[in-house]
Amino acid sequence: MKFFIILFLIGSNVLLYGQQISGTVFDKNSETPIEFVNIGIVGKNIGTVSDQNGNYTLQISPEYHNDTLLFSYIGYHSYYVGVSDFINLNSRNAYLEPKKIELAEVIVRPRPYRVEERTLGVTTRNIRLEGCLRDSINGMELGLLIKNDNRIFLKEINLNVSECTYDSVFYRINIYKARSDLQFENILTNPVYVNFSRKEVNDKIIIDLRQIYIELIGDFLVTFEAVKYLGNGFLCFSACLDHETYVRRASQGTWETAPLGMSISVLVDVEIKEN
Repeated sequence: MKFFIILFLIGSNVLLYGQQISGTVFDKNSETPIEFVNIGIVGKNIGTVSDQNGNYTLQISPEYHNDTLLFSYIGYHSYYVGVSDFINLNSRNAYLEPKKIELAEVIVRPRPYRVEERTLGVTTRNIRLEGCLRDSINGMELGLLIKNDNRIFLKEINLNVSECTYDSVFYRINIYKARSDLQFENILTNPVYVNFSRKEVNDKIIIDLRQIYIELIGDFLVTFEAVKYLGNGFLCFSACLDHETYVRRASQGTWETAPLGMSISVLVDVEIKEN
């Protein structure tokens, strides 16, 4: 039986001319390198991710010299700088300042609510319809927008995998609150990564988030972001036609949608108001 397979062939942004800039991203306070920092031109789909030692290389053509370069990482203040200004610096290193996390006051009071466990998103394991990530580049993200009208507490993220040819897979998980059409805000305060080998793939990949307190109200986007080069190969997942996959092709780029929904679901506790 022939499968109906749709490939997300998201290749790198190859520039035939331009200037290559390289540097290292550091923690401003400790001066230690920061791994997997998103680096790119805002809204232009030209970007990359720093490696495990904080090093990066980015090719920029002259047409982008009047645009803005953005360095961002969960738990740090973002660094914006004009492309031409940054190119003219003697050093292309960047220093990010950690955010101060202020704990909100906790008030305990009785509420007329009960908690109910639910699964939201796409749970299909359709073997006839697949989507595949092939030769993905650092900074590329794919995910699913999950509709939600309640106050929920996130417990697990599940990805239904149909085939994996990579020896090992390493992705960053991002959770964004939907602000408006194709506009999202990352709500995590610390990065979350998922790492598994081909031998460990058994239909479903489960990311346990119970140790991280994540409370959400409203629609949210769950994505898998490539932050390491995985080599040649592909990762395939079950899909459906009644949802869309949200795609960002490079760090700091724009969001798009593809007419095929990744089989991503979340296990949550939902607050249900008692009558």
